[in-house]
Amino acid sequence: MSFQRKIARTTISILVLYLILLIPGPEPPTGKGSQKEAFAWNRDDTWLEFEKRFLEYKRLGCEFLAPQIKSSLDRNHRLLDSISTMPIGPESPLLLRLEDGIFSSAVMIAACPKHLGSFQALAVRLRNEVKSQSCHWDMGQGPAQVATYRLMYGTRAALEEIMLQAGSDTLSPLLYCRNEPSVTASAKILGVEIHSGDILISRGGAPTSALIARGNNFQGNFSHAALVYVDPETNLAQIIESHIERGVTVSSPEDYLRDTKLRVMVLRLRHDLSQMTADPLLPYKAALAALNEAESRHIPYDFEMDTGEAREKYCSEVVSEPYERMGVTLWTKATHISSPGAVAWLSAFGVRNFETEAPSDLEYDPQLAVVAEWRDIETLWKDHVDNAVIDAMLEGADRGEKLNYNILLLPVVRAAKAYSWILNRSGMVGPIPEGMSAVAALKNKGFSKSHAAIKARTLELASDFQEENGYRPPYWELLRLARQAKNEIER
Repeated sequence: MSFQRKIARTTISILVLYLILLIPGPEPPTGKGSQKEAFAWNRDDTWLEFEKRFLEYKRLGCEFLAPQIKSSLDRNHRLLDSISTMPIGPESPLLLRLEDGIFSSAVMIAACPKHLGSFQALAVRLRNEVKSQSCHWDMGQGPAQVATYRLMYGTRAALEEIMLQAGSDTLSPLLYCRNEPSVTASAKILGVEIHSGDILISRGGAPTSALIARGNNFQGNFSHAALVYVDPETNLAQIIESHIERGVTVSSPEDYLRDTKLRVMVLRLRHDLSQMTADPLLPYKAALAALNEAESRHIPYDFEMDTGEAREKYCSEVVSEPYERMGVTLWTKATHISSPGAVAWLSAFGVRNFETEAPSDLEYDPQLAVVAEWRDIETLWKDHVDNAVIDAMLEGADRGEKLNYNILLLPVVRAAKAYSWILNRSGMVGPIPEGMSAVAALKNKGFSKSHAAIKARTLELASDFQEENGYRPPYWELLRLARQAKNEIER
């Protein structure tokens, strides 16, 4: 056979193989979302009114505002004094008064941020009080979840809006919240004394991290959960977590922080729980069990987010399962995902369970104390921009917009998937995560590309807004700009 004919046959064979690999497989079924109703603030007019007040307060100046700010903060503290003396229910009108008081103070302090430290102290006190009150609530019922979310998420959102207006030199990135006692071994991470059994929830920098944080019925700020083990003899910390790319891993604190973290919150089991009174070393034992399991077998990432199946684990299961075995059920109320857009997109990435355990919701569990929180201005701004872009994209998903991908790349990605399968059998990590299909990988790439384009334009529009108005766009304005950017990009 001539050389030219060999070349022709080889070329035809490659072309036939490419065409075969180009045939798309069946679309994964879209999961059935939760039947629970998603939370909505429904206060757009209020946010716009706050912005008008903010501009008026800026015009009046700090000297004029100082006595009003003091009076407003004092009223909130007196209200917390009153609440702290008695148990109240999640539907108490006192909580609505507190919410209104917090927002009213926040608007004035945003215009006069030299009082930001006082507002942050108020925010910490409010969160501790709400956590204490919620210990007596039935967190399986809607009113309790709504009340904790409105007050805790709303107060943090208000605090962060002020921080973004104030700039980078106003507050330390590290916020101490509650020094919850613990007898387990400890190590310092991010300047905080972290104990064995502590839980770290964080926010990654990838677009999928924003999707995880914003896709559930109570939109949050966290996308990842991890469990800390501290050796009682060496006081060296290890972080047990599950990655999409590698499954469950055991990392050093340095490796844990090397992955982009836009924010980190430290949670600790309350020392006065009955289980903790019976065994104060319970958190250490839970962390040790998680460590031993992670070191004894390969645990793939659970793309389906199925908490009822233990062979594979996503990040929340790494935390919940060892504590469950110790008699502590975390996530006292399951995470619900009802939005048709979020359900469709998460289904495309392999998720099949939409009543599950999301990292953001762990913050509201009354069994856990918030020990500390880390965030700085620049990462905070990135977090807010990513949220606005995802929220705008999910609005499109709810209207039926699908995740697009470049089908011409499908044969190449399928070959990469086969190569990854070989590497996975040898305990190595391939270019396509174990458990993720080639189509899902391409959709993820297309999703990330769209997010990047919309984000870049949103940042341009936000810069124009700041230059024109003299202040950074608050979140409701940022969302409007993200919607505008999305329309421009997709026009």
